[in-house]
Amino acid sequence: MIKELLFEFCNKKAFVNRMFSIIFFLALGMGASAQEKIWLNSELDMDTRISALIDAMTLEEKISQTVNESAAISRLGIPAYNWWSEALHGVARSGRATVFPQAIGLGATFDPVLMKKVGDAVSDEARAINNHLLNNGYPQRLYQGLTFWSPNVNIFRDPRWGRGQETFGEDPFLTGTMGAAYIKGLQGSNPKYLKVAACAKHFAVHSGPEELRHEFNAIASPKDLRETYLPAFKMCVDAGVEAVMCAYNRTNDEACCGSNLLLQDILIDEWNFKGHIVSDCGALDNFHRKHGLTANSAESAALALLRGVDINCGDTYTKSLKEAYDKKLITMTDIDNRLKRSLKTRFLLGMFDDSTSNPYRAIGPEVINNDAKKKLALESAQKSIVLLKNDNTLPLNPNTRIIFMTGPLAGDKLSLVGNYNGINSDFRTIVEGVAGKVSPSTAMEFRQGALLTTENKNDMDWFSGHAKEADATIITLGLTLLLEGEEGESLASPNRGDIVDMKLPESQMVLLRKVSQKAKEGGKKVITVICSGMPLDLREISELSDAVLYAWYPGERGGDAVADIIFGNVSPSGKLPITFPKSIEQLPAFDNYSMEGRTYKYMKELPMYPFGFGLGYAKLKWEVPTLNNSAIKKNQSLEVSLNISNTGSINAEEVVQVYVSIDNSNEQLPLASLVDFKRVLINQGDTSMLTFSIPYDAFAYYNSEGLKVQHQGKAKVTVGNASPGLRSKQLGAEIFEFDVTIK
Repeated sequence: MIKELLFEFCNKKAFVNRMFSIIFFLALGMGASAQEKIWLNSELDMDTRISALIDAMTLEEKISQTVNESAAISRLGIPAYNWWSEALHGVARSGRATVFPQAIGLGATFDPVLMKKVGDAVSDEARAINNHLLNNGYPQRLYQGLTFWSPNVNIFRDPRWGRGQETFGEDPFLTGTMGAAYIKGLQGSNPKYLKVAACAKHFAVHSGPEELRHEFNAIASPKDLRETYLPAFKMCVDAGVEAVMCAYNRTNDEACCGSNLLLQDILIDEWNFKGHIVSDCGALDNFHRKHGLTANSAESAALALLRGVDINCGDTYTKSLKEAYDKKLITMTDIDNRLKRSLKTRFLLGMFDDSTSNPYRAIGPEVINNDAKKKLALESAQKSIVLLKNDNTLPLNPNTRIIFMTGPLAGDKLSLVGNYNGINSDFRTIVEGVAGKVSPSTAMEFRQGALLTTENKNDMDWFSGHAKEADATIITLGLTLLLEGEEGESLASPNRGDIVDMKLPESQMVLLRKVSQKAKEGGKKVITVICSGMPLDLREISELSDAVLYAWYPGERGGDAVADIIFGNVSPSGKLPITFPKSIEQLPAFDNYSMEGRTYKYMKELPMYPFGFGLGYAKLKWEVPTLNNSAIKKNQSLEVSLNISNTGSINAEEVVQVYVSIDNSNEQLPLASLVDFKRVLINQGDTSMLTFSIPYDAFAYYNSEGLKVQHQGKAKVTVGNASPGLRSKQLGAEIFEFDVTIK
């Protein structure tokens, strides 16, 4: 009777259900017997279930749910849950899983369709692991949950940053496109449930130095903030990302996890973000310990909670939210509002529903690193590898009589994975990959030749002489997570994971010099393969090598992929997602967050290798593109059409890129901005026809105040297979430029 009267009065079923849950709990002393746990009823709407669950909790229970290690509340049927899981390029640190190329390598594919497939594969494995735990009654632990703190869509603005490998590169549009595709693959397309919850990190203006990340104040102009540092996050929010992680550092004097501008004004109010916000681990303690913004832990907890942080990775909330509440720094409503968003994620993941109602609960362990996943890992690696130099050396004939392999990373598995990696029993090193492709009659020998970072203790040289006798020497050099990565992981790094000189260890350069000299004496070829997550100083390396392949950290099938490229089973098609400067002399100060002089957009000096560049084997003939008009006005688009023919004998994929440059001397604008790209397969003898539609607002720009302004006047459109500029032309890239007028 009461329910009917309330429903008639309010005409809101959710309100009625909530009121009845309150009445039940008050009447029965909050006993929460089975019939009262209406939040477990999947037939009710989510808001009703969330509100009922929050109303049933005590203050202490509410606080226990605000941290990454959320406690069990057995009387309410709530299991313990650890929110921290990782999946930058596969389920990480959890157990057996497929290891895809590191994120920077995936960025080099310029392939959002592939990226979505990778996300779908990763979330399949994540669900399989979690389902196995649930089905067998095992407790869920760290890294085995369904909330994945990936992707990292920070801008790789400085090549020295050790964590740049986790990103998709230096360009906001590429980064946002790849990040959005990965999120859609991870989260799935079910209208009721998420397969897993993705998280875009680290919000915002965060890219080293690693050693200073807990105390650094990144100063970004309104223009740089809107033009460079925020767009990829906005694209992820538009793609429906379920979580955003705020960064350790300050941005423009505000702690990122306590920033009114970033979290409230932009993320929540302007972008209408509906998911939850999680802090980076320990970031809230930085408020008072590193940044000096608050006096103590209680003030830090209150600041983060009021600004919108729902889940604290760390223990600041559990230590100090009660104190903050008692001191009236926060209210119960503030706590409830934070719980509503994080609990919504758990409901969307189906954590409180019967397994039969959630199709993702049916995913079994047979999907983990199966043949389909291995094939996808191989395809991803093949598309990620960038051919930077080729002096009539590659592809190599698999019947080559003598091949000598050397280098400290040729037989090393760490060189395949990068950081935040998974593990399995079926990795393929580069030595193994090459050995699997050569003719049975090929004489192949492998000598490591050098240590990773230190000079050889034994001064005898029984290895470099092989380069004189071999028809080809394949030398694999580079870095591993021992040298570059996050501050606490890179055990051999004197700079906490950053590579501040952009150089290979001298021990490796000594080996390359010896091998190159011997090979030249015998008139033989040197093929250098580089494994790294960052751009290295390649000046001397390029001079000493006849061919240079940049393999990044290519994942579990990296050895097979490198061999496929070397022997021409696959034409290289990766493109650089970040500019390779010649040296650090071309870079601004590492801790300067101004974009002036950085990336292809603002770097005026000629780089070693430009953004978007990468060679291939196929003979591709580009016809001059055509534009449907030389001028466009509001509500119109500029149509660009072109044909590319493959006149060679090998199938190939090409990445066609479209850039816009705006002619306006009154503003400091980018030299060029990527506005679209397409990866296309062109089989031998075929012609591919492509069309791009460039909208009117692609010719807008951000002024010095961070306001978006629609340009009117002269502009330029560039179509090609590398970023615009003299260096791309010097390297033989296809570059076509067109003047247009924006009315």
